[in-house]
Amino acid sequence: MNTTPLLILAATAALTLFAGCVTAPGPFQPLDTTKYTLENTEKFVLLDKPAQFSVTCTGLQERVLADGRLEVVANVKNRESRRLEVQINCVFKDELNASTGDETPFQTLILTENSTEAVRFTAMNSAAKKYTIRVRQAR
Repeated sequence: MNTTPLLILAATAALTLFAGCVTAPGPFQPLDTTKYTLENTEKFVLLDKPAQFSVTCTGLQERVLADGRLEVVANVKNRESRRLEVQINCVFKDELNASTGDETPFQTLILTENSTEAVRFTAMNSAAKKYTIRVRQAR
């Protein structure tokens, strides 16, 4: 029995199988991630898993006051049928997303079952053009 045709067939099959697994070496494009950029790109950020599950923002209103300061109102909603206690603050930023040094302290917000509360923030100076509202579970 001549095994040469079987060996050639097996070798051809193996080469065909492994030919698809070859990758070109070289530099690769960086992958974008939002893990560390959310506060630079979003206006409303939930800082921890419990807040992500329980809280949402149903609307943001912003206006410039007569003296040039930015005022922001966030409608924060409790998505659960239980009372929640969260902390909320606002970081005001200039037009380039750099902090203006104007960051409100975290304040406690109590949300009753399935309720929505409006929370108002006002910048201390007219340098603020953008903002990020941050929410976390109360500690």
